[in-house]
Amino acid sequence: MTEIFSEISLQQWIILFAVALMIGMSKTGVSGLGLMVVPMLAYGFGARESTGIMMPVLIMADVYAVFYYHRLAEWKHIIRLLPGTVIGIIAGVITGTLISGDQFRLLMSAIVILALVIMVVRDLIKKTGDIPTHPAFAISLGILGGFSSMVGNAAGPVFAVYLLAMRLPKNTFIGTGAWFFLINNLIKLPFHIWVWKTITPVALSLDMIAIPAILIGAWLGIRITRLFSDSMYRIFVIGMTLLSALFLFFR
Repeated sequence: MTEIFSEISLQQWIILFAVALMIGMSKTGVSGLGLMVVPMLAYGFGARESTGIMMPVLIMADVYAVFYYHRLAEWKHIIRLLPGTVIGIIAGVITGTLISGDQFRLLMSAIVILALVIMVVRDLIKKTGDIPTHPAFAISLGILGGFSSMVGNAAGPVFAVYLLAMRLPKNTFIGTGAWFFLINNLIKLPFHIWVWKTITPVALSLDMIAIPAILIGAWLGIRITRLFSDSMYRIFVIGMTLLSALFLFFR
């Protein structure tokens, strides 16, 4: 194992710890950073391999977020989203087993860009307040989010559209999302282990080393969320994520 770690470059270690830090922050309220890390990790470790490294990091950060915000979740929204999400996850598993590594990378970057578009639309929706709440709305977003989550771990903005439509207060928004993403990622876990085989002993070892960065990021996210609104970060996050996604697309 030591020999394997010696093959990890300094750039890869920096990317790993930066990603773990930002995932921790995103799970505790700093919206948008979770999307930005997808192309970063894919650039450092490869598109398909990065999903196996990221999955345990996401789950560990989800657990922390649930621990802190668990009392603030509204379960009716989670229950409405789950059926479509499961369908989307299964569709993502099938797609991921049929395409090559390069196709996987292109699809992943395309999903990130799509998620960015949704994030911008979310801002417009926030201003107009005109979003349908029909059950088909939750099912369709669940399918799209589950697929995006399985293929590229890029479902945050998709699910945020639904939660925003429910006009949840900030902390309830975060608490509901924390529980939902923990459940969502636990559903995905067996597929990563036994179907895609992306979660390996090496990936898990890297994730264990990154735990301190996850915890620091989660702590920072809570503090930042208390002090500032998300609007201060939005333009920066959208711009940097778009640049990262385009870099991954043309790499």
